Amino acid sequence: MNDETLLELSRKIGLALKQRGATVTTAESCTGGWVAKVITDIAGSSAWFERSFVTYSNEAKEQMAGVRSQTLNEHGAVSKETVCEMALGAQRAASADYAIAISGIAGPDGGTAVKPVGTVWFAFADADRRIVTRCECFAGDRDAVRRQATAYALQTLWQQFLQNT
Repeated sequence: MNDETLLELSRKIGLALKQRGATVTTAESCTGGWVAKVITDIAGSSAWFERSFVTYSNEAKEQMAGVRSQTLNEHGAVSKETVCEMALGAQRAASADYAIAISGIAGPDGGTAVKPVGTVWFAFADADRRIVTRCECFAGDRDAVRRQATAYALQTLWQQFLQNT
């Protein structure tokens, strides 16, 4: 997905959120704030996006997104359990209606047989604190994995929560 397509998707998300009087926040690890960057490239996005949390380290996940150290010790940073806690913690901290959480292995190092490079976990929370999780394994170099994760996060928010409501 190219930059223009990412921007168009962000515009659609922003319009839908603005029409609902709703907001979104992000808790990002492997994408390093890329989702927030694409969102804030849209003029007027402050009406529906107030803040983001770039929680690259485990310590940041605990301090900024409320992930429990027990969760990180038992399941690791790249896990369903961790992104669920990241999404709910960011949503609570930002008082947002929706949250996106992303944690993955962008590479080129850090992969294992169980969690190879390209593995990315996502969690999406809505205003009712309903959580939708997904795990994807993207191909390509570090930049390609991060770009695909950013696109996937925005597309899933749109399709799961905003498109048909």
